[in-house]
Amino acid sequence: MKFIKTVSLAIVGTALAIGGAAAQGKTVKIATEGAYAPWNFTGAGGKLEGFEIDLANDLCARMKIKCEMVAQDWDGIIPALNAKKYDAIMAGMSITDERKKVIDFSVSYANSPNGFLVAKSSPLAKMPGTGEAFSLNSQKEAAEKAIDAVKPVLKGKTIGVQGSTIHAAFADKYFKGTADVREYKTTEQHDLDLAAGRIDAVLADSTAIIGTLEKPEFKDYVMVGPSITGGMLGNGVGVGVRKGDVELKKGFDEAIRAAVADGTITKLSKKWFKIDIAPRS
Repeated sequence: MKFIKTVSLAIVGTALAIGGAAAQGKTVKIATEGAYAPWNFTGAGGKLEGFEIDLANDLCARMKIKCEMVAQDWDGIIPALNAKKYDAIMAGMSITDERKKVIDFSVSYANSPNGFLVAKSSPLAKMPGTGEAFSLNSQKEAAEKAIDAVKPVLKGKTIGVQGSTIHAAFADKYFKGTADVREYKTTEQHDLDLAAGRIDAVLADSTAIIGTLEKPEFKDYVMVGPSITGGMLGNGVGVGVRKGDVELKKGFDEAIRAAVADGTITKLSKKWFKIDIAPRS
């Protein structure tokens, strides 16, 4: 069982009335997974690090509130929010219609497509659509045609995905019956199985794959396949809050828009991902 680790973020000024907890001068707790590098991960000494830790620090400073990050296993992260164990979620969570049935989201603070991670020596390294990008919102027919084009090379293969994610749902919808889709608790676990040869490919967010490729043990691996966004993959990544927590959502919305406008999110995304995943208007 994973132990809960916490790390305090910057304490800036007096708490303003941006949400129930903040209005009462209480600490706003933000949950993250702590196992989804480089978005969020547990570094040396149990300290939470990554893009979302830096961004949360920045947003809390703009909102002039005291925030605390807490680590929470992914598969229980939404139920624990609704059980009021913390006030918000920043964990690479895509904004989807299904999730919006049970929680609310801030405006998006990042947007990144998915991709496949495979060994360079694998036949899958020549997957059709590599280098091409499609949106299931604005290019649905072309996107689904690109997805169909990869099915023949995936036939009989085993794809690793993190359970309870948009990637697991995507794989189930488009590749069930073509490939064996294997779910894992964390992205680290499916990366390890890929390296050990127990699966043929990983389907994940491209930024997570970029983080994996920076590890020396993955120097002989490559990201392939068409880059797909939109549709069931959501409309970017946002801060999750409980339904009805209007003021806290408003505070995050305003802080995120400011961080996009002044280039802070672009700067942080290039630091952690080497690409700009700031949302576009």
